[in-house]
Amino acid sequence: MRPSDAQGADFARSEDPLLDRLLRAAGEQRIKGVDLSLDRIGRLLARMGSPHLKLPPVFYVAGTNGKGSTCAFLRAALEAGGQRVHMFTSPHLVRVNERFRVAGTLATNEELAEALGDVLRVNAGQPLSFFETLTAAAFLLFAATPADAVVLEVGLGGRLDSTNIVPDPLVTGIAELAMDHVAILGPTILHIAAEKAGIAKRGVPLVTQRYPAPVAQRVAEVAALKGAKLMPRGEAWDAAIDQGRLHVRQLADGAPALSLPLPRLPGAHQADNAALAVAMLLAQDHFRLREGDFRQAMQWASWPARLQRLTAGPLLDLLPPGSELVLDGGHNPSAGKAIAQFAAGLRPPLVLVVGILTTKDHAGFMKALPAAARRIAVPVPGHACVDPAALAPETAADVAEALARIAEPSRVIICGSLHLAGEVLRVNGPLPS
Repeated sequence: MRPSDAQGADFARSEDPLLDRLLRAAGEQRIKGVDLSLDRIGRLLARMGSPHLKLPPVFYVAGTNGKGSTCAFLRAALEAGGQRVHMFTSPHLVRVNERFRVAGTLATNEELAEALGDVLRVNAGQPLSFFETLTAAAFLLFAATPADAVVLEVGLGGRLDSTNIVPDPLVTGIAELAMDHVAILGPTILHIAAEKAGIAKRGVPLVTQRYPAPVAQRVAEVAALKGAKLMPRGEAWDAAIDQGRLHVRQLADGAPALSLPLPRLPGAHQADNAALAVAMLLAQDHFRLREGDFRQAMQWASWPARLQRLTAGPLLDLLPPGSELVLDGGHNPSAGKAIAQFAAGLRPPLVLVVGILTTKDHAGFMKALPAAARRIAVPVPGHACVDPAALAPETAADVAEALARIAEPSRVIICGSLHLAGEVLRVNGPLPS
């Protein structure tokens, strides 16, 4: 169930009474606003027996766009190699359980309620953010359940994100960097790069994408201060698409490139996310994966609301026969460009149904979208969102009304917010699993 604006964007409800009560309690102890810190989570975990020090080897991913998809590729490759994988990601789309994958399976309501209850009991009402509460619950679950690896996604930023309390990940990675959360992370891309690079750890590989020179230099400076082993794309590894296949290779050892099928996840940008995951796996020696494991990962990896085609459901049924419906949670200008690139391969007419939170660069996002598309703006239910009239001349009360207005077979992309995407999946399905 979706959060309400009164509780803030990073909140949750559950249809399970006990879990819902605990989620409400976690929300009531929220600190005011966003106050990134490792102090609170550090003190709490110490009182809980330091479960974050009892985890299997950790693959740790930061970035502005693509970090969730990179995590999905990491998990898929490790599981193709026979490993049991814990994964903690954010935000959830429909159910808070989506954030917690325990040894390959979404945490049950009962498992999550037990972990949250333990966290709240030990915290005893001390200041703690909702995300810090969930992070501590994830570490409890992961430490208590046998597995071979953990895939861990940064929540916001990196340097002071509560997930960064893990002291010695096996390998770290940074996906695409772009402008987002500037009120928290800083006003320029260099500030954002430094915050993301704050996940670097002494002696641990830090695998990065290719960035503009000033951004790459800032990442390198932070990595050097941390004593990390920087492995940037174009220097330590590289990837390219050739003849319909993704080729990834390490540049230092002279080994032949891995030749892999393109990812099943749609969008040209997913090849970059997949390549980063492959490079991270090649940067470590703990798990020895076969080329076949990487090939399977390209087909197995899935990540909802990332140019996801909806093939059935009541919202799709509102469209004329022959239409296509695609869902994407991208919400910043860089994500808008990825949507535009994907849309360029679709036959017209193209319709964009857009809703954006007030905290996002809505002008930059809208400018990046295909100019020739028909645009219908909608509110984001339960959240402070940009007035639809400020986004497009055509508005609708909700997604259903917007879709019902489309009179001819069309390619339709719903985009602008992960929260809007979650509402679409809640109404239409399929639920993320």
